Amino acid sequence: MTPPPTAAPASPAPVAADPRPTRDPGAGRRTPPVTGGALVLVGMLLVALNLRAVVTSLGALLDEVRDGLGLSGVTAGLVTTLPTIAFAGLGALTPWLVRRVAPARVLVVAMIALAVGQVLRVATDSAWIFVLTSALALSGIAVANILLPMLVKQHFPHRTGLVTGAYTMALTVGTTVAAATAVPIAHAFGSWRAGLGIWAAMAAVAVLPWVPLALRTRAAARRATPTAVAAAPPRVRPARTRLGWAMAIYFGAQSLSGYAIMGWLAQLFRDAGYQPESAGLLLAGVTALGVPIALLMPTLAGRLRSLRPLVLGLTTASTLAYLGLALAPHGAALLWVALLAIGQGAFPMILTAIGLRARTAEGTVALSAFAQSTGYVIAALGPLMVGILYEATGGWTAPLGFLLGALAVQTTAGMAIARPRYVEDE
Repeated sequence: MTPPPTAAPASPAPVAADPRPTRDPGAGRRTPPVTGGALVLVGMLLVALNLRAVVTSLGALLDEVRDGLGLSGVTAGLVTTLPTIAFAGLGALTPWLVRRVAPARVLVVAMIALAVGQVLRVATDSAWIFVLTSALALSGIAVANILLPMLVKQHFPHRTGLVTGAYTMALTVGTTVAAATAVPIAHAFGSWRAGLGIWAAMAAVAVLPWVPLALRTRAAARRATPTAVAAAPPRVRPARTRLGWAMAIYFGAQSLSGYAIMGWLAQLFRDAGYQPESAGLLLAGVTALGVPIALLMPTLAGRLRSLRPLVLGLTTASTLAYLGLALAPHGAALLWVALLAIGQGAFPMILTAIGLRARTAEGTVALSAFAQSTGYVIAALGPLMVGILYEATGGWTAPLGFLLGALAVQTTAGMAIARPRYVEDE
């Protein structure tokens, strides 16, 4: 029944006194961004370019670093495992940080930590200082990993797929460029230190857009009234929800396969008869083909009501790739590389789903932190288990069977997150 006309004027007076621009940065979708969207987008793309360069540049130069610093096998193993450890442990702290400090200010510190860590690790001759400074650099990446989905939700709530695709593509480009150019840069300058240290400059550039954004956020916070500051959103705890665990398992399973492929695919192709250079190019092909997929996948995910077609399609591509690598790794290598690249589209899809399955920025950062921190713990098992099975059996049937088992777990979790639902509702 329509209310009588005389009931409407009762509430306007108090509403007029509410200072809307002073809402907390973690508030819901109706809050207008404190800063311009263009500068935020540029800042996000620059951050994304840095999110894997520190990892893939080291992977390309690991032999030179081991010789230069005298790293033992155990220490080298620790260095290669550090990314997943840092992403899991430090990523979990990010929601606590953004409840106390504005995201723009957190990103300034994160990118400074990334730049400084990269500079310090190439300036030392100590193996353990190299490990510690690498951990410092990775801490900045761990925080940024969690914040980017939240920033998409906060500043671009109606363009989630497009913006997620843009920054995921930037991440993939940074990954590819760092892996492809680290060795040539090191050779050009005559030292592995140049091949690693040069990426600190890119991290320093990523700081620049966030400085004015952080200053504006600070000024907005000073203007906030006690009433506005007290209107903080409720805590969201994804660990207490089925959706949160499904997201974490899907993220972990797809990351497990991704890290296993990055670590072992080139060796598989070498064992199949390819020269080392050709095997490296085939591995690079997975990443290169992933660039357009990283752009398109979030857009598709954002437009579909249910993610089920994407989940099943990605599973099919990965299944065919694993079976092909087991049965005919040399005869149709390019086809298997293309199918692997399609299957790895699960990464941009799950990043998009983090934003799609939360109603608010607070929910997005909580879901992002839980899914990624828990997921990276699972992902750490990938290269390790593939290596153990490869060494134990002397072939690739058992490792690929393990990846098929992980894919089955991933698909089951994917079906659970496919239908529209929100973590806040659970």
